[in-house]
Amino acid sequence: MRSVTYSMSTSLDGYVVGPDGGFDWTAPDEEVFRFWIDEIRRVGVHLLGRRLYETMLYWETADQDPSLDDAGREWTALWNPLPKVVFSTTLSTVRGHARLASGSLAEEIERLRAEPGEGDIAIGGATLAAEAARLGLIDEYQVIVYPVLVGGGTPFFARDERRVDLELVETRTFASQCVYLRYRVPR
Repeated sequence: MRSVTYSMSTSLDGYVVGPDGGFDWTAPDEEVFRFWIDEIRRVGVHLLGRRLYETMLYWETADQDPSLDDAGREWTALWNPLPKVVFSTTLSTVRGHARLASGSLAEEIERLRAEPGEGDIAIGGATLAAEAARLGLIDEYQVIVYPVLVGGGTPFFARDERRVDLELVETRTFASQCVYLRYRVPR
């Protein structure tokens, strides 16, 4: 069965976006970007909330930018054909290799798990991931912690006062002082 993974970057104090809505502190250096490129290869479909979908739209045409480096071109070549499911109550259309969710998050994940296919079901976006966590649908949490305190904003983890015991599977420290943590939910 395909795993559901929640992967994002966060500040040390646990926010994916700061109080001003900014996340410029998450701009990856070459080593971290290369890591994300390798990680996206393991994904079979990506579930996104509206805000993350709109942020990632940049990559739909990034390959037309003559200043895009080789790593950016490689990311674009992997990201653009990747199937995406967008959860939104305000969008009526999406672009690229994306479709709007036709059911609830639980229904979409159940359908994707039942379909033949390779790769993880990745969730991006803290609000969408909070719903998946509340429903007990996340199998792995993958986070790159940036050495910055932003003081507030959108939290990586939902504050629902629910305990979930996790099993550490992998860690990695980058030269930029970012730390990757990968935890599995024991079943």
